[in-house]
Amino acid sequence: MNDLRQGGIAVLDFGSQYTQLIARRVREQGVYAEVFPFYAPPETVNQHQPAGYILSGGPNSVYEPGAPQLSPHILASGRPVLGICYGMQALTQALGGRVAASQAREYGSAQLVHQGDNPLLAGLPGEMPVWMSHGDRIEQPPPGFAPLAESGNSPFAVMGAIERGLYGVQFHPEVAHTPQGTALLRNFLLNVCGCAANWSPTAFIEDAVAAIRRQVGNERILLGLSGGVDSAVAAALIQRAVGDQLVAIFVNTGMLRKDEPEDVVRVFQQEQGIQLIAVDATEAFLSELEGVTEPEMKRKLIGRLFIETFADAARRFEGARFLAQGTIYPDVIESAASSGQSKNIKSHHNVGGLPDDLKFELVEPLRDLFKDEVRQIGTALGLPEALVWRQPFPGPGLAVRCLGDLTWERLETLREADAIFTEELAAEGLLRRGTAQAFAVLLPVKSVGVMGDNRTYEEVVALRAVTTDDFMTADWARLPVDLLARVSSRIVNEVRGVNRVVYDITSKPPGTIEWE
Repeated sequence: MNDLRQGGIAVLDFGSQYTQLIARRVREQGVYAEVFPFYAPPETVNQHQPAGYILSGGPNSVYEPGAPQLSPHILASGRPVLGICYGMQALTQALGGRVAASQAREYGSAQLVHQGDNPLLAGLPGEMPVWMSHGDRIEQPPPGFAPLAESGNSPFAVMGAIERGLYGVQFHPEVAHTPQGTALLRNFLLNVCGCAANWSPTAFIEDAVAAIRRQVGNERILLGLSGGVDSAVAAALIQRAVGDQLVAIFVNTGMLRKDEPEDVVRVFQQEQGIQLIAVDATEAFLSELEGVTEPEMKRKLIGRLFIETFADAARRFEGARFLAQGTIYPDVIESAASSGQSKNIKSHHNVGGLPDDLKFELVEPLRDLFKDEVRQIGTALGLPEALVWRQPFPGPGLAVRCLGDLTWERLETLREADAIFTEELAAEGLLRRGTAQAFAVLLPVKSVGVMGDNRTYEEVVALRAVTTDDFMTADWARLPVDLLARVSSRIVNEVRGVNRVVYDITSKPPGTIEWE
């Protein structure tokens, strides 16, 4: 079987906050895209024989000492190149053009005007809005490049050496604020690079099943199943590949949402027929976390105890060689050094730091996928929609949404309030399409209230709902006031110990999506 990653696009990251978005936009066109740091060696960048390269934006000025530069092997390859914003400037600098600080910077929407026919802009309106974000501009394109479009402050808003397949755009085609950006990227992929649109859920499943079988053979494979989307899809995919060779280990920490432990067992053991070892470690986790209120300490303790619990269960399967994880592509990118920095941004392993006596070879069948692609694969594999579209959930679970002391009683209070919020959002059709993430938070404060003729002094629940495309930035969701009133009334009346409900209207930044 052909590798679906062959003949795709290599995206070179120069430090843009939109680099992952570029790769996602390419994938949406049915073409595989992979992200590499700008300094990656040619054998790494070209391992899947890309049909072309896209150079991302970045925060630097290309003419300043120490600024990231375009590696010579990119141009020496003879493959097509599309430079975006800083990527365009790096392309210009590398080929002998001139980049300089602009007297009037462009940030936000601008009108792009172009004439004439060329493969990159074919079929696009002669005048169209684009999203600019730059303080430098092209003063002189490299030899052999022609101006293809201009904006109010960029005489070379698009340039190209058409015969060589080299192009640069000063704006960001990957963002939603450039309405024709997807069409421009499609032109580059299909018209310029000649990519084949063969990246699809069905094709991926066939390819992944074959790869898992080649790697695992007849050996047993263990999987840490959290009940979240990523590990669930990984489990379903691996089971399709190797059947009963898969053993899933589910650790119930006591920090899951209402009915989730039961749902995990029902879906995977009863409906999917997966060998499932369910470990209820609720008491151990609550005991370990007693009196701990500092968020980072909560996370560390939960992480350590989870590893210990998983390891104890895994030791029952002596001789197992493989450990499967639901690692996805953003985890891989964030864990790698990027933009000239060698430090890890975040550790992506679901079960990292296992004891020395447990030596596993990793199986990560989803490591090439973005979250939206994981959901598509889950749907294609027949997983229930409620599981595939489950709201994002932090690794420590409700521990970081139950602020203050963690007790079983407070966790149960939070579970009930969260379930009411989720039920009402679902009834309004807002759980999947109207919000990217929504949940309740139990605060470590009490307020005075009146119920009947009696004074109350009880806890406060905060509701949080956000809209976002990438979770790097987020805005608070403008939920209908009637919905909020209904949720508040139900929580106060149905959840014992709560007499006040508030709604969080903080965007990210300055806030974060989670409270801890």
